[in-house]
Amino acid sequence: MTKRSRVGEGVNTPEEFTWLFAREYRSIVRSVDVVLHDHARAEEITQDAFVRLLEGWSRVSKYDRPGAWVRRVAIRLATKHAVRERRRRTVERVGGATATTADASETSDRHEEIWEAIRILPPRQRAVVALYYLDDMPVCEVADIVGCSESTVSVHLHRARRRLAELVGEEVQNRVDR
Repeated sequence: MTKRSRVGEGVNTPEEFTWLFAREYRSIVRSVDVVLHDHARAEEITQDAFVRLLEGWSRVSKYDRPGAWVRRVAIRLATKHAVRERRRRTVERVGGATATTADASETSDRHEEIWEAIRILPPRQRAVVALYYLDDMPVCEVADIVGCSESTVSVHLHRARRRLAELVGEEVQNRVDR
């Protein structure tokens, strides 16, 4: 993130934080929800990211895009949470507990089939799919938010599309627009 060159221009007012929250909150929740496939948890994590933004508002408000900063924080928190949850479920399965599964009758619709396939992807792939396709971000912004190189994002997108194609029986289109 680059900082604004305008020093001393009241950029850290409570009104600006409120405006940023109102503008970005729903979009960030949607992206985090794709990573977690748990809307309530997505809202909690997004709120946690905004709390971190508020705590650092005097510094982050000077960035060119503080919304991108809070989105990055939310996606990283979501990815960490998803990894922890996957590990926890693995331990439960190994220990004899059963993990909950979605009712197969609910996935008959093609749209639901695709969402189910997305839910199977690893958390990082879900994150890049959400940011690239749902939020319509270019690869360079996705890379900035998830904290990796553009080529790594392209690899994640390619692998995600290939896996989704296997799961829903479609052909893979190997092109990523940067």
